[in-house]
Amino acid sequence: MSNDFQTAREALGARLRELRAEAGLEGKQIAAALGWQTSKVSRLQNGKQTPTREDLTAWAQAIGRPDAERELHGLLAALNVASVRHRSWRRQLADGGHRGRQEIGVRLTEKTKQIRGLEVARVPGLFQTPEYARTLFDSLAQFRGIPSDIEAAVAARMRRQEALYDPDKTFHFVLCEAALYHRACPAKVMAPQLDRLYNLVGQSRIELGIIPFGAQLRRTVPHAFWIYDRRLVIVETISEELWLTADEDLTLYERAWEWLTESAEYGELAQRLIGRARASLDLS
Repeated sequence: MSNDFQTAREALGARLRELRAEAGLEGKQIAAALGWQTSKVSRLQNGKQTPTREDLTAWAQAIGRPDAERELHGLLAALNVASVRHRSWRRQLADGGHRGRQEIGVRLTEKTKQIRGLEVARVPGLFQTPEYARTLFDSLAQFRGIPSDIEAAVAARMRRQEALYDPDKTFHFVLCEAALYHRACPAKVMAPQLDRLYNLVGQSRIELGIIPFGAQLRRTVPHAFWIYDRRLVIVETISEELWLTADEDLTLYERAWEWLTESAEYGELAQRLIGRARASLDLS
């Protein structure tokens, strides 16, 4: 947790405490009025728990100050901004190369019970073959102009994939059909990669869905993102990686996830889409 985030959360808690005191109410009275545990009131006031917008609206009503709702929501917005960790790719890769970032991925996966992910134009790292991963790392090293540590990065990515066989973990990924056709690798590398995807469909603890071309969507696909349990969303851009932990961000990305999965095909239909992409490859 960043210092900025905790400072902003403590400031919001202090304001809640001030408003309660100004209303002449005790914490236990607020808890009783809202049907909360007194411990929740204490955690909110002491900056130990992040409130939701609904919590703040209820607080303003309970103290008889509906006019304070806007101020509290503004403080929450500032808190949410502070909760975003902008991790520059340039700095990350300069410090530890691709291997360093993959080691972070290994540790994240070890600490997570459920990973949900959306990929738009590439195969998720957890499902990549060594040759596919090698090609991507090589291309990225050239693009960013950094020293190549490809073999170490590939080894770390393959080690991360051991989590797929952990009975305590589940994985649910959705790929846009474009990911089966957009190739940053030769056809001879893409073919076994698609074979692997085909064979992953239906495996225990792994759900793999494909959003077909032409599918009707409740919400268009914005960008790739991964959700780790319900504590972290990671979004990658060209220049940086965003780590989102605010409740509102988690809720929004979960909603996007649920809406997009409605348009995905699973099981035999997913295999059919993968098989069609595999058959389209020119391996001559």
